[in-house]
Amino acid sequence: MRSDYRNIAFPLVGLAVGLTLLILFGCAKRERAVDIAVREGILLLNNGTEPSGLDPHRVTGVPENNIISSLIEGLIAYHPSDDSLPEPGVAEQWDADADHRIWTFHLRQDARWSNGEPVTAHDFVYSFKRMLSPALGAEYADMLYILENGEAYHKGVISDFDEVGVKAIDDGKLRITLVGPTPFFLSMLKHYAWYPVHAPTIGRFGRMDDRISTWTRPENYVGNGPFVLQEWVTNQVVKVVKSATYWDRESVRLNAIHFFPIDNSNTDEASFLAGQSHIAYTVPSDKIPYHRRENPDLIRLDPYLGTYYYRFNVTRSPFDRLQVRRALSLAVDRQQIVDRLTKGDQRPAYGYTPDGMTGYQTPQPLEFNLDRARVLLAEAGFPGGEGFPTAEILINTSENHRRIAEAIQEMWRIHLKIDVSIVNQEWKVYLNEVTNLQYDISRSGWIGDYMDPITFLGMFTTGNGNNNTGWSSPAYDAMIAEVHQLSDAEARFALLQRAESLLLEELPILPIYWYTRIFMLDPRVRGWNPKLLDNRPYKYIYLQE
Repeated sequence: MRSDYRNIAFPLVGLAVGLTLLILFGCAKRERAVDIAVREGILLLNNGTEPSGLDPHRVTGVPENNIISSLIEGLIAYHPSDDSLPEPGVAEQWDADADHRIWTFHLRQDARWSNGEPVTAHDFVYSFKRMLSPALGAEYADMLYILENGEAYHKGVISDFDEVGVKAIDDGKLRITLVGPTPFFLSMLKHYAWYPVHAPTIGRFGRMDDRISTWTRPENYVGNGPFVLQEWVTNQVVKVVKSATYWDRESVRLNAIHFFPIDNSNTDEASFLAGQSHIAYTVPSDKIPYHRRENPDLIRLDPYLGTYYYRFNVTRSPFDRLQVRRALSLAVDRQQIVDRLTKGDQRPAYGYTPDGMTGYQTPQPLEFNLDRARVLLAEAGFPGGEGFPTAEILINTSENHRRIAEAIQEMWRIHLKIDVSIVNQEWKVYLNEVTNLQYDISRSGWIGDYMDPITFLGMFTTGNGNNNTGWSSPAYDAMIAEVHQLSDAEARFALLQRAESLLLEELPILPIYWYTRIFMLDPRVRGWNPKLLDNRPYKYIYLQE
């Protein structure tokens, strides 16, 4: 569905968002919301969808990260222009032993929670313990397995958290001991799984490991980041305002940020062009060539460390059969998808881990081979598609996801004579269905959490909270575990290549393309630099006429 964005004040944006902007900026006909917001120092941006939550230990998505990173700061912060570099956060200094296994972080004395209390090393010990508490069910708990005895504590092998490799030497000094050499550990610490939470606030609204809590409501939220949570109106807006207690508040130039949950790319584009937002999170794929030609100053195509892929639920028939998974993969023309559908300089993914990490060469054994696909499908018991059961592709709400799903649906119908349907769910429901393996095939995407291939490959170990395929391989698990014991980069990458080759042989996933970050940006937004992980340190972003 398309609309003429040039003549409508609030085209397709949705009544809720439109009314919100009217309330915020009045009914002035001559000034656009973005113009007023620039004067007021308020950044208006679309965040793609309604966040599933704002608890850093209970979320897994990019939309959630975009908001949480404005509210909470970890030991290491996002660098303004290079995701491979560490930026001091709560830790103003750090050092490691020769093996990069034992790290000591020196916390700044002026770090404060939004209620004025000091941020201490004990807050991080509490937060890591909470993240690893089995009852919390944190999907990213495995990221903390790199802590000595972190996995053992999470799996109940040990019950004394004092045995886990994290210790507060005093209020201002934190010592972390890892399972093995980890030169990229500082990059990992930027992820929200390592963020601190305010223990008294968590305790005020329940137990440490309560999966559902009201502590994330605006009136209850206590963070330590450059902004504080002011308002959260479901499916309308999340507002954050500049913190008065943040240690580096003098560097924060925005007065507020308003995150709008628009998951329709046509609506997103129309909202931006109508002057209702400074940033359009997505661009309809069929509009990309037009904007590249007519609005080169507005559209951005940045490098992005991510993979668009499908998951197979290998616990369900017929996707428990390797021949079926391989046949479906071989029958997808990835080049056609990026050329005719996505149109944003994406590259077809014949492997899983995207390029961009120095020293790692991704195995790329996948191909488009219809003859082989038909043979494998017949070997699986479905010659010419005969007898193939009804199956579904689960996607979250997005026209771009639907276009890709329809293209793959048609490829499988024409080439393999099998029919699949497409099921659309809003973001929270989609996440729940995927997490609980309530799907046949699901649309998925993974953006690197840090600059190392393990951020893509580590998630497919047995029991990993982000695996969500039902696939398990002891050989794969052993290789990933061994990687954490290696300090030599060449040896690490060689072992990771072996692990990835096994993943691509077993194919619990179907890689489709490697991302680029395509969005529209008001030229008055400054400090929004191209970044491989697209992580934004909001204190370095500002608005200027």
